[in-house]
Amino acid sequence: MLAALGARLRGHRKQQKVSAVAAAEAAGLSRVTLHRIERGEPSVTMGAYLNVITALGLGLALADPPEAASGGQPVPALPVPAPPVPPVPLPIRIRLVDHPQLQRLAWHLKGVDALSPAEALNLYERHWRHLDPAAMTLQERALLDGLVAASGGGRLLV
Repeated sequence: MLAALGARLRGHRKQQKVSAVAAAEAAGLSRVTLHRIERGEPSVTMGAYLNVITALGLGLALADPPEAASGGQPVPALPVPAPPVPPVPLPIRIRLVDHPQLQRLAWHLKGVDALSPAEALNLYERHWRHLDPAAMTLQERALLDGLVAASGGGRLLV
């Protein structure tokens, strides 16, 4: 749905003949963030999406699916998020080989096989857009939750 929303915003911007730079400035964000919104990236905040919607002179409305509005099928329930993984004690050094997504984010660190918790959290936050959260193992998800709780003040800054 975000990809469709982003494509619609991009189409509307182009239809109005507004440059990406002008739209980004009007929305109060960078051109890169505007392009991420137009691609439908889920890591961009809802507030940024709303800023672009407003800057383009559009509005946002929520509506029931057509089946529910016509008395047909019931409204499907929202997916229930997975329960949080219980935090694990953080190691002093985090081995990249044990955490495939972190290892993927650390491709540029030549000769490095382990990171401190602060370095690991920094990589997750800085390169979140390159991460595949669905591919994270339970062990890696628990590590990330532990890093956020211990070093991130309870919030992942992505």
